[in-house]
Amino acid sequence: MILFRCFPWDREAKSGARGGPLWFPRMLQGPGRHDNPLAYGCLYVSEEPLSPVVERLARFRGRELTSDKLVSFGRELALAALDLSEAAELVDLDEPRVLVQEGLKPSQIATNDRSVTQMQASELFEAHPTAVGLRWWSTFESLWANVTLFDRADPVIEVTDVHALDVGDDVVREAAEFLGLPIST
Repeated sequence: MILFRCFPWDREAKSGARGGPLWFPRMLQGPGRHDNPLAYGCLYVSEEPLSPVVERLARFRGRELTSDKLVSFGRELALAALDLSEAAELVDLDEPRVLVQEGLKPSQIATNDRSVTQMQASELFEAHPTAVGLRWWSTFESLWANVTLFDRADPVIEVTDVHALDVGDDVVREAAEFLGLPIST
């Protein structure tokens, strides 16, 4: 399964090192949807390349998209394609049967109340020790499947491509259009 991640890229970093596409930034986590840095690190990825770019650029709504907004922590934003082994187990929170089994409601999955989603993720992490992550829908567009990968996914994922983003990239233009951001070149 190919997954996509938008992240601040250090071109010199090895894939699993800080700034690399497979670096689980545990020390920086805490406020994210499924964060629990005391138990695991996680990567937020998507089955659609547009979704992680929209997630990154959403904070610029109401402003013009300029190339300087494609920099984070002093690093250029990049889009990585990651290949997750087909044998890897995900807890699919978009599957009604799974929600029933876990005693969850769709409204609980999509809430912006992080105390709710972080608790769910922690409980699912413990209840499914062979699962490498959670599959759920984007709150921007429910047709986009997002995946939260726990750091135990490290042995079953590899990088297939990484490229720095530019305001001229199709995926950046599509994200800007989705968010209503005018682009300045």
